Amino acid sequence: MRDTEAIVSPVVEAWATYRTTSAEDWPARRLLRAKGHSRVSVVLPARNEETTVGAIVSTIREHLIDRVPLVDELIVVDSRSTDRTAQVARAAGAEVVSQDAMTRGLPQLTGKGDALWAGLAAAEGDVVAFIDADLRDFRPHFVTGLIGPLLTDPSVDFVKGFYHRPLVGATGVEIDGGGRVTELMARPLLNLFWPELAGFVQPLAGEYAGRREVLEQVPFVSGYGVETAMLIDLLELVGLDALAQVDLGERKHRHQDTAALGRMSAQIMLTAWSRLQRRGWASPGSDPSALLTQFRRGGTDALPNLDREIVVSDVSIEERPPLAQLRHRVPRRRVAA
Repeated sequence: MRDTEAIVSPVVEAWATYRTTSAEDWPARRLLRAKGHSRVSVVLPARNEETTVGAIVSTIREHLIDRVPLVDELIVVDSRSTDRTAQVARAAGAEVVSQDAMTRGLPQLTGKGDALWAGLAAAEGDVVAFIDADLRDFRPHFVTGLIGPLLTDPSVDFVKGFYHRPLVGATGVEIDGGGRVTELMARPLLNLFWPELAGFVQPLAGEYAGRREVLEQVPFVSGYGVETAMLIDLLELVGLDALAQVDLGERKHRHQDTAALGRMSAQIMLTAWSRLQRRGWASPGSDPSALLTQFRRGGTDALPNLDREIVVSDVSIEERPPLAQLRHRVPRRRVAA
């Protein structure tokens, strides 16, 4: 390894210096003055998040709607929850829409990306911020940090959050241990093929905001590849200088097990492959397999010579076309979940 001799790309260093801010730079009242006639929507995609979604909604409503009228629209997209996510979110003060209702008449897709697409279709704001619904100890600066550059700088089209992600393990807390898929797979992948994006601290972060007119121009991958695809597609659509990032401090949320992270990684790799094909960097007709084989210790179908059960998962990706292409087929009136 020659990391001691390597130098940072001048493009990446300049961008990271110029387009990185902190949530502390964007107090709500300053943004209210800068907002003018712009409308701001906050969208939370949620599937079985009854334990966390209510506190997030309540915090946004108290601090950024009632106290400082910065957010005009607060939407929770119920993604086929089997718990009380919709009821809890509605009781806390959000407008709840059904993912299936917003995509009625279109092919049925699954995954977070499709819930985001449905949320964008339901929202009416000029600026749309997406917040994951599984956050604990949520604070309003997650919203203000994301929308700050968009409300104050017309040359910024998209803002991605980053933060410390503590991972609690048997030996203690690793302050940045939560970004395992990022460090082991996504960051190396982006550096290899899209080095302009190397300055993003957390390219897979689930908190980001953008201008509606820009977000409607890109497709949304339905599964875990949505964040990767969005960065790549926006880079090609508006260029690196129109993208920014903001330090949101610390993010606490539910972590997934290693097997689940493996399936997530496979979907992200397939998403990157699809973008390489579009650019002519991957040979046509050489599509990779979308079946991931994993091993689970024990189980009723465990093979005697392995003491493990073979588990095969379909990690194929699907995507919604840009919303601008399907606006005429999306319900004009939102249907409550």
